[in-house]
Amino acid sequence: MNTDKGFVARESQPRRETMAITRVSSTGSVSEGDTITIEEPLEIRLAGPGLDEFPLAITMRTPGNDNELALGFLYTEGIIRSQDQVVTVEHCRPPAGEEGIHNSIRVVLAVGDAVDPALLERHFYTTSSCGVCGKTSIEAVMNKREVEVPQSLTLTAEQVQQLPILLREQQSEFSATGGIHASGLIGPNGSLLRVREDVGRHNAMDKLIGSLLLDNDLPLGANGIVLSGRISFELVQKAAIAGAQIIVAIGPPSSLAVALAEQTGITLAGFVRNNQFNLYSHAHRLMPT
Repeated sequence: MNTDKGFVARESQPRRETMAITRVSSTGSVSEGDTITIEEPLEIRLAGPGLDEFPLAITMRTPGNDNELALGFLYTEGIIRSQDQVVTVEHCRPPAGEEGIHNSIRVVLAVGDAVDPALLERHFYTTSSCGVCGKTSIEAVMNKREVEVPQSLTLTAEQVQQLPILLREQQSEFSATGGIHASGLIGPNGSLLRVREDVGRHNAMDKLIGSLLLDNDLPLGANGIVLSGRISFELVQKAAIAGAQIIVAIGPPSSLAVALAEQTGITLAGFVRNNQFNLYSHAHRLMPT
């Protein structure tokens, strides 16, 4: 796959803007400028031999890394399993607004790659768990998941506690705006290998997974994922499909996220801050201190 074939907007995609605000404090109010994160819709369109181009999904995202976002979404939804199934990823349709943001991206599948019609019938405007019970949600993930989570990654408590700090240090957009989520790739020695940011936590995960797909680094080996916020069912689902062994998060998990992590074999660590954290599943990957 050559994702540079066609047009993929990069530097032309603004990720933040400055606006006039009134800052109020105990000493009074003052007019200042404030930098905020841009949120715009991205339409993901799908095309291929024998498949008329159509809009598959719309997500609200921070512009940038749109090709990774689209590919990560297709991968975690089970529509593609490798980058070999994709011919091109390119922005299409005219840009929107005064800033010229490209809000539509087309993924063209390769010849002979069949797409399960059931996957395309799903209403992608809702989350994966919407309208079904927890047991049904977990069964759907387990039936779709082809990756078995390995047992090769262990971390110390100190390494886990350092991960949110390392994540924060690599969040350039958060440093500028204070209002954006991040997903980071944990290395086998507790290092942080790469980070992706987005106004949507699920989009940050898809961008990270899409970047790994482009580098032929899926499924994951001795790797985990660190999150800037809470742990939802959908994030555990995406991590499990990618093959992550550990999820570390600053925030808490939901009950369904814990249940899915337990069933898929993922170690889940939440509330990682202030030199402590909670372990919710598969604690064997944490080495004793």
